[in-house]
Amino acid sequence: ATATGPGRRLLLSTPIFYANGPPHIGHLYSALLADALLRHRRLRAAGPGRLCTGTDEHGLKIQQAAAVAGTSPPELCERISGLFRRALTQAGVAFTDFTRTSEPRHRRAVQHFWGALRDGGVLYKGSYEGWYCTAEESFLPESQLAERTDTQGRPRKVSLETGHEVHWTKEENYMFQLSAFRGPLRDWLRDNPRAVSPAPFHQRVLRWLDEELPDLSVSRERSRLQWGIPVPGDPTQTIYVWVDALVNYLSAVGYPESHGGWWPAAHHVVGKDILKFHALYWPALLLAAGLDPPERILVHSHWTVRGQKMSKSLGNVVDPATCVGQYGVDGFRYFLLRQGVPERDCDYYEEKVAKLLNSELADALGGLLNRSTAPSINPSNTYPCFSEPCFPKVLDCREGKGMGRALAEDYELVAAVASLPAQVDGYFESFQIYKALEYIVQCVRQTNGFFQRHKPWKLDRRDAAEQLWLDTILHVTLECLRIYGTLLQPVVPHMADKLLSRLAVGPGERGLSSLTFLARYNGKPCPFEGRQLGPDTGVLFQRLGK
Repeated sequence: ATATGPGRRLLLSTPIFYANGPPHIGHLYSALLADALLRHRRLRAAGPGRLCTGTDEHGLKIQQAAAVAGTSPPELCERISGLFRRALTQAGVAFTDFTRTSEPRHRRAVQHFWGALRDGGVLYKGSYEGWYCTAEESFLPESQLAERTDTQGRPRKVSLETGHEVHWTKEENYMFQLSAFRGPLRDWLRDNPRAVSPAPFHQRVLRWLDEELPDLSVSRERSRLQWGIPVPGDPTQTIYVWVDALVNYLSAVGYPESHGGWWPAAHHVVGKDILKFHALYWPALLLAAGLDPPERILVHSHWTVRGQKMSKSLGNVVDPATCVGQYGVDGFRYFLLRQGVPERDCDYYEEKVAKLLNSELADALGGLLNRSTAPSINPSNTYPCFSEPCFPKVLDCREGKGMGRALAEDYELVAAVASLPAQVDGYFESFQIYKALEYIVQCVRQTNGFFQRHKPWKLDRRDAAEQLWLDTILHVTLECLRIYGTLLQPVVPHMADKLLSRLAVGPGERGLSSLTFLARYNGKPCPFEGRQLGPDTGVLFQRLGK
């Protein structure tokens, strides 16, 4: 499972989403990152891949939310889980597994995992007291707390990072000897510099390992928390919600019987707020249970709205369904993946979305396709022929001056687009999808410049030499568009399909492993040359109104 190269398996995952409220764009961002990575991998024919997601349905917060809503926890989870499944499907997330932690298969996996921890001698029962944050379902050390005053002016302690209130809690729980795993965790991170990406988060985890590493409470008293999986052999205790939730990555691949085919070839896409759980607690728990840590943890930051954190109290939570309705599935996907930078928080506001989508999808890409396939300029509706005398091959784009009809900038465009697939590949591999899109857009703009520079609409078709150059301009433009359509499939699948269908690129010609660009320029036959274009599919992306 951990072998590199073609044919290896890979499990991509989103966090399982907490079922105490409906989905927002932050949840969808995690899922779209994982979805784009899986789609890109499939285009490369890199081997079997899976994408698991789901809902985290146990814990005190859900128990309380259900009580407030006047319903039972199972009924609340059924409803919220349905909302997440619908939102993911609506945004085109091609998940292969949807785990609900209330399912029997997951419960069995968690109980087996607990047994492995117990058998490994890393659990002990101890009295635990500390500041507990129900909103985050975790105990927080004093160093992560701040003093605040509530609306009545009374002092209260809150989480420094989230502002959620904490309460002093004392109970007898099972404890996990996290401190015993400081060395193994350090070794794992040092031996695998890409284990946590991007690099600033890898550094953060290493810093945590230099700090105090208290043992971890891994159960709660059943009298306080009934809505959860009971500890095997001890009905007075409930397995801590985070231990239960993390095991979903194993239950999705058939733990404890058939996980070996997929584990540990797993890449977890997670938000920075749950980094500690995924990069410290989860690898330590896995090592303790006799399993390897996941291959990679890919971390992203948060979305703010007009510079403010999304919160119910501010009423600024962005609903993914509204976004899909306003911008279309592809518009919504493109904006989040183009603007989202994993290392830092990103800001959402509607004017910004409209400006970006109009500029890059409607005008630059859609406009180029329209102009180069218009009946007035391409009356035969074919993929025209390339003329080598018009655009002779040069070894260095700086030598192109004065040869044929092509200019130095045209050779720069050809070099840029020829190197684009490898660049995009590298950026997907290094979890920088936004940079891949940035480079594609740069090339789209260069292609528009090429088209504008040579004004094919002014060339006289009755002159044989002019006709050859006109066809060459169109051939180069359509070749560029074919590359962009192919590379954009993981991000905007419907739009890319529309573009490639217009260029008559067949289903078997859309992969990345056999992608060639401007074959005729390199003296090889082009399978598209002379081919009838597909039917006009209309506007590629509808401009958005203000």
